[in-house]
Amino acid sequence: MIKYELLGTELLATDLQKKSETDFKKVLQKSILEIRNRAVGSGVGGTPVDTSELRMSAGVSADGSMFGYTKHYAPHVEHGHRTSNGRYVPGQYFLRANVNIQQEIFRADLIAELRK
Repeated sequence: MIKYELLGTELLATDLQKKSETDFKKVLQKSILEIRNRAVGSGVGGTPVDTSELRMSAGVSADGSMFGYTKHYAPHVEHGHRTSNGRYVPGQYFLRANVNIQQEIFRADLIAELRK
């Protein structure tokens, strides 16, 4: 019987894991930035504008891993709400549209990065 022993595989596994995490973070940060840029622009995925406060509250976390709005009423504009007189105002789903646009871009970017 022939026995093979691979030496140094732990180091290789660690390096591959590190590269994979770096690749994912790079693609994630790019996608988050694209979502933010689309949010502050006009068009599909853009933030609705009344006073521009909601659009100006769009931001990315310091590590580039999250996007969101700081205005307290952002979820109400996204999902809909009732006014003080009981009238329902439907949601505009601007963030959902933005994320849906980014999904395919993110997937393609991730595949391209992993192929490098």
